[in-house]
Amino acid sequence: MRKLLTLPAQMSLSDAENLTYENALKQATEISLNLMAVKVENHPEDFSGWCHELIDICTNRINFELLEQHQLPFVKKLNDLLVLGVSVSQLKMLKITPWPIMASFIEKNAKLQALDEKLALLSYLKITKQQTLSEMIQEDRLAFAGKHTASHDPSIYKFDVEWFGSTKSAKNFHQLLQNNPELLDKALANIPTEGDVSEQDYQNFVIDYLAAHYVLDDVKPTLAPATRLLAMHRPDIFLPLTNSKLDSLCAAFEVPKLNNKDFDRYYKDIIQAMHVMPWYRAKCPETELEQQLWSVRALLPTLFYYVDENTASNSNYLKLLNKPKRATKTGTTRTKRGKESAEILVDRALEADDIPEHIKSKRDSIIAEVVKGRTVAETISLMRMIFG
Repeated sequence: MRKLLTLPAQMSLSDAENLTYENALKQATEISLNLMAVKVENHPEDFSGWCHELIDICTNRINFELLEQHQLPFVKKLNDLLVLGVSVSQLKMLKITPWPIMASFIEKNAKLQALDEKLALLSYLKITKQQTLSEMIQEDRLAFAGKHTASHDPSIYKFDVEWFGSTKSAKNFHQLLQNNPELLDKALANIPTEGDVSEQDYQNFVIDYLAAHYVLDDVKPTLAPATRLLAMHRPDIFLPLTNSKLDSLCAAFEVPKLNNKDFDRYYKDIIQAMHVMPWYRAKCPETELEQQLWSVRALLPTLFYYVDENTASNSNYLKLLNKPKRATKTGTTRTKRGKESAEILVDRALEADDIPEHIKSKRDSIIAEVVKGRTVAETISLMRMIFG
């Protein structure tokens, strides 16, 4: 263990990595006796590998029964610093990484990153964004904006809509999205749907995005929800931000940390910096998967944040899909759905190849049940049982 803890001193570390290492040692000192009891055989030669090894020790191999209660916060702080270290190390490589190496890294980590589910979300939004936010049903609007709800029927929304940046805590933003989506449409209209996007296009978006919030009293618009809208509108141009990932992203890009109102610096320090990186400037590749990735390449840095074996299974889609079914008692209130949403979601489900005509003929009955609160999949399954 002593050899492991001193390994980074022999590595060539960036300023950000060196700071992470120094802070990690401070936390490790508080639990040094517990760490020394762990047998270590793997001694990585790079900082990211070193962080991964120590994360595994803090998570799976340290004896928590021997830890005092006051030591637990030090273990958590150490783990958080190591997670930051992995993210910074992986993200900083993007500054010099060519496309083939980047694509290889993503494919290698596809399962951990829930890549199939993330691509399913993007494929779905590619279809729905042919409408404006005002024209979308509520479920699609929330999928576009990054807020998962129980109304996202897992038979239709086969993905967690909060991949690429959750906005569920942005209450004022969602109030505006629900009551005045046309104002956000006006802002997004400044960004061309294809081709180049100029700095002036972005500035015009910011002007209208800020103006849209004037309908709310005493609200100061924040950056993260705006970047989610931009990234889903043009995933080949804009990178979505979340407050929890800003430290690692800014450290890797070697810029001062953005605050939640740094609209100008977001474009200059993040977007323009990303657009000159070799992987971003690469020509469209030939394989189908790489073409998919290249078409949404501004989102790809999000696949370089730290993930573990639990990340994919924490998907809101999987949680809702695997949620235990409870017997409905008489008088129990279900979550009701608007008729327009119910009609659209039912029609999408009935387009599936395995739906027989006699079930399709029950469309109105299925819609009526979905309006009452049943899921689409549950209702269609019930119809199959009744009518064969």
